[in-house]
Parts: sequence; structure tokens; C-alpha cells
Amino acid sequence: MKNLYLVLLFITQISFCQQTVKLYPGKAPGSETWDWKEKELNAMPGNRMFYNVSEPEILIYKAPKEKANGAAFIVAPGGAFHILSIDSEGINVAKWLNERGITAIVIKYRVVKSNSDNPFAELMPLMRDFKKLDEINAPVVEMATKDGIEAIKYAKAHAIDLNINPNRIGFMGFSAGGTLTMSVLLSAPQNLKPNFIAPMYLYGPAVIGKEMPIQTTPAFIGVATDDELGFVPHSIALYQKWFDAKLPAELHIYDKGGHGFGTLKKNTSSDNWLNDFENWLKIILK
Repeated sequence: MKNLYLVLLFITQISFCQQTVKLYPGKAPGSETWDWKEKELNAMPGNRMFYNVSEPEILIYKAPKEKANGAAFIVAPGGAFHILSIDSEGINVAKWLNERGITAIVIKYRVVKSNSDNPFAELMPLMRDFKKLDEINAPVVEMATKDGIEAIKYAKAHAIDLNINPNRIGFMGFSAGGTLTMSVLLSAPQNLKPNFIAPMYLYGPAVIGKEMPIQTTPAFIGVATDDELGFVPHSIALYQKWFDAKLPAELHIYDKGGHGFGTLKKNTSSDNWLNDFENWLKIILK
């Protein structure tokens, strides 16, 4: 009976550590006619994928009060704007941030509709034709960018409830989430731009927006040399852009890890990115 009580207590604690909030009061602007339902795919154990996301939401993971340092991150999972790698590049990152006193807000942004229950089968041919993929994704990238800006707006408006400093809100993302990170930074008005960013193995050509931040905006950039999609030059170009603008930036190119390493343990050098990221956080959050 005692063990049952402990299990129930643990479940109760877990249920209160997350809050789900819709980003818009009604239908999201621009996708009012979308009537399909979000679906979940268990691609591999412990790494769920969401697809057909039509109603953008944020999953809020507040840092424990005894650890909270006032900082927050919007976390954007990747998936080529067709799926969301919600665990490896979202919730697992949020929990890691919580352990370090940082509140995390995982964003489920709008993605392209899948015409079957096998989004990977639809996506794979497009990954060999980025020009066509970009054409398909372009309208959704704009919508997702609005979702990202809306998430920052929510965080700032609810800073007291979230126990965060409205001037210490970062944005990070993986692959398409990295593209979204940069699109939000370059598209948002100055008062809604993130205060620091961490785009991981981003895809540069799909980034929208051109307005650089006025405030000093530190960047942590990461990618693997053996990225199967060839995204290394995009991270290098971003670092060069930050270097030319005299903005603080760290570029970490890991020898092995492939594309989409996220929080997956692959026994490659990319496994160390969270250690590097933690050291960077200690510097910028002093």
C-alpha cells in the first residue's frame, strides 16, 4: 500500500510539472480552415513524433522554485516542418533545463499536413530535393514563426506566474527548430526578440526575416561534421554573421553525431554538446 501511495504521489507531481497552453484563443491566424487532427507516431522507444499539428500549443515546464534563476528557453523540436521530434528535441531538453534552474517552454508549432499515417515515407523523397521541400514548407515556416513570436509574447506577459525575468528569455531549436529559432529572432519586433539563442544543426536557406537584434544576443551554435543532410555550412555561415556583427557566439562542430542527435546518446562526440551548452549558459546567465 505504501508503494502504491509513492507511485501515485510521483504521478501527481509529474502531472503538475507541465502545463499545456494554446497559443491563440481560437483558430490560429492563417490556418483557420485546417480541420485535421494532431497525431502521434512512436518512431522509436522514448522518442515520439507529432505530426499534423494544426493547433499550436506550448508545454510549460517551470523550474523548481529552489533552483530557479529567472531564465527561460522556448524549445523548438525539429522535423523538417512536417513532424516534431517532441521527446529528443523537446521534452528531454526541457527537463534538462529544469535541473539547471531554467524554465522551459516546448513549442508545438504548426507543420505541413501529412496525407497518410506515415509522414516519414512522405518526407524522405523531399529530403533529396530541398528546393521542392522549401516551396512546400514556405507558407508553414511563416506560420510557425508567428507561433514562435507568440510564445515569447506569452512568456513575457506571464513572467510573474512563470517566475522568470522577462529580459532573460532565450530561444533554441533543432534542425527545422533551429531554422525557426533564427526566423523568430530576425522577424520579431525588437521588444519580442529572444535575449539569447541556441540553433542546433539549423537549415539556413529557409530562414525568414532580416532585422538583426539591437541588443547583444549571445548565440550557441552546434552541428556534427558527418551531418547526413550537409548542414555544416549553414552553422558556419551563421557564426560568421554573428562574428561580423561583433555579437558573442560559440560554434561547436562535433566530429561525429550525424543529423538529429538531440538528446540521443550515440556514443559519438555529439554526446558532449550538453556539457558545452551548460558551460555557455553559466557564462551568459551570470
